[in-house]
Amino acid sequence: MTQSANTPPPPELEPLVEPWIEKLGAALDALKAGRFDDLAAARAAYADWFVSRFPAPDGVTYEDYQANGVPVTRARPAETVPGRTLLYLHGGGYLAGAPRGYRGLVGRYASGLRAEAVIPDYRLAPDARYPAAIDDNLAVYEALLKEGYDAGSIVVSGDSAGGAMSVALLVAARDAGLPLPAAAVAISPWANLEHTGASIVTKAEADPLCTPEALRTMALSYMGDSPLNSPLASPVFADVGGLPPVLIQIGEREIMLSDAIRLAEHLAAAQVRVNLEVWPGMPHVWHLFSEDLKDADAALESAVAFLAAQLP
Repeated sequence: MTQSANTPPPPELEPLVEPWIEKLGAALDALKAGRFDDLAAARAAYADWFVSRFPAPDGVTYEDYQANGVPVTRARPAETVPGRTLLYLHGGGYLAGAPRGYRGLVGRYASGLRAEAVIPDYRLAPDARYPAAIDDNLAVYEALLKEGYDAGSIVVSGDSAGGAMSVALLVAARDAGLPLPAAAVAISPWANLEHTGASIVTKAEADPLCTPEALRTMALSYMGDSPLNSPLASPVFADVGGLPPVLIQIGEREIMLSDAIRLAEHLAAAQVRVNLEVWPGMPHVWHLFSEDLKDADAALESAVAFLAAQLP
């Protein structure tokens, strides 16, 4: 399969992503116009739509608390392996997204893994620029270790911006001298804020959700005066030696495809065990649409199997 060939999308896809485009577009419009009260309202509407569209599954309880000064949500399925923990980093382009909107996806993820899950409510741009998001997520990981969780029983995952941060968090933890999690899964990772991969052009018409203009706007909002190739923002430029196993899942129709492949190659060159899954016809973070796309459940099951194989 070449990166320029496009597998036809499932016929049910377009109506699924249209409201998502609308909600994120409202946040982008407010950002570009400097209407920050409207941005706050757009973020709330974005999270509200996620709550209604991707509801929490039965049998999972949720608790909000603070970890090292960072607000987090903990999800507990009815059945868990003691000590097994999923640290999940939500997406939203560093501009939107909230733990309450991810109770559905993370609740299903945690249930499949039989793990409790922790979702940091990291600071968003432009209110807090790079490296605020990664600093907050590292603080939550440190809090888990201080609470007595064993690093070898912790796994990390995330989508989009959170997918990139899943790898960047491993780098930050290693550089901080902390014991590393057992493994990570990067879902549709936004791995290169320079957007130099070929698929930014070749997939521009095929990607139903992300556009080069929107990605650039969000990247500049997050990075401020920092270089777009900063390693903890664009992990394709990071020193990734010594990291635990990583699974990268990317949709074939994504403009982020080339840089996800580049990230996999970068990890492999550093002798990190890496699995790369390119899912034909799939859009950005298709895992969310579990009731509508059979490949959503299949991809999540693959992620669970990969993580479970690395855990005690």
